[in-house]
Amino acid sequence: MSRKSLAEISAPVRHFTIQLSATRRGARLARLLAERQLDEWGETYDAAAQVVAELASNAVLHGRVQGRDFRLALKLHADRTLRIEVTDARGDRIPQLPGPVVDDTESGRGLRIVSAYAHRWGVVEAPAHGKTVWAEVSLQQKDLPGRVV
Repeated sequence: MSRKSLAEISAPVRHFTIQLSATRRGARLARLLAERQLDEWGETYDAAAQVVAELASNAVLHGRVQGRDFRLALKLHADRTLRIEVTDARGDRIPQLPGPVVDDTESGRGLRIVSAYAHRWGVVEAPAHGKTVWAEVSLQQKDLPGRVV
């Protein structure tokens, strides 16, 4: 197999990127735009929308720098794996799964939700001292809302 064919296999067949304000409104818009884009591509979006909502919310709450936006990218591969990437301005704040969550707390569940829906997720350094939090969701199976922890 040539190098070119390997690159073609791993390259996304569909791609969507948008820059949004690092506000609650921007986080809500990220979810809405992801739903609409996946619907336009003919894909189910419930699980992906949950992941986008959590990652965008985290970017706004924990990754915000005054005057800087966040970026949402959706990359759909031929095997129907969707890679969701949210890039924010705070590379110094790396997300980690928290310890056990108390039932009545209002925060601390976001990355657990991402872990429940995504097959894998991680963080990479982004330009200008930022970070990209990514998650991969398989769109081959039906969305599994019962998996939320």
